[in-house]
Amino acid sequence: MSAVSTNAAAREALPPEIAQKYQRLRAILADLGSVLVAYSGGVDSTLLLKVASDVLGERAVGVIATSPAYEDAETVEALRNAEAMGVRIMQIETHEMENERYVANGLDRCYHCKHELFTRLVPLARELGMRVIAYGLNQDDLGDFRPGQRAAREFGVHGPLQEAGLVKDEIRAIARYLGVQVWDKPALACYSSRIPYGTPVTIEALQKVGRAERLLRALGFRQVRVRHHDTIARIEVSRTDFPRLIEEGINRQIVEGFKAIGYAYVTLDLQGYRSGSMNELHRKRPARELKISRSSEE
Repeated sequence: MSAVSTNAAAREALPPEIAQKYQRLRAILADLGSVLVAYSGGVDSTLLLKVASDVLGERAVGVIATSPAYEDAETVEALRNAEAMGVRIMQIETHEMENERYVANGLDRCYHCKHELFTRLVPLARELGMRVIAYGLNQDDLGDFRPGQRAAREFGVHGPLQEAGLVKDEIRAIARYLGVQVWDKPALACYSSRIPYGTPVTIEALQKVGRAERLLRALGFRQVRVRHHDTIARIEVSRTDFPRLIEEGINRQIVEGFKAIGYAYVTLDLQGYRSGSMNELHRKRPARELKISRSSEE
């Protein structure tokens, strides 16, 4: 994470086409009038909350959800960053682990997660007098397998970043321009996304993944995923980190550490880190073949 000052040089560096989208984002938020932002601490939701606060002032409020599927340290950091930006922030708990359809970890797991989140945000938005709920959907997300978008549509949740046509690199550029501290923060995702579809989500598995990823970050690896395959841990890091990861000293610490956590085997994914690798088998399959039950919509 890097702090970036908002000096004149940084402001002049925003390309015209990105500056136009930034102004479009501001206009979209102004038209909303008031907004409750689902905030995670990642660059997308942080930028959304920052711009919403800049445009709407006290009519923009951020809310961060905590659950066993998320890293407590990330929540603490997100709250600290929100405070530094001077935005209103609230904290709630979600209980997706009490939903057997979420725990079953079918292809629609993300739907049930977002459904739980938005179910809790709707009455909160009403209580605070916020007209709209928004989340950090961006244009790149439309090309991925993300059932959570269906929940957003059902609840009428807005995605202003996507509506402004912003892709991830442009979001990072605007965040840097505005001096948002997390502009270059690695992508975030809940720990449940490390567990293969069809393998039940358990507190034990989430904790093992969390401990393993914290170990890798403590050793200096920034963009990491530990994919949980029962007794096997499949590590994804940037390909440029491969040489360091297999250095004898680092390698030994990782293997010993992962085995202490409870993994019998520790592997390196030779494709390296890529977002949503658990979705790779499903992205190009027709919707009728995905067999995502619509019973949860009723």
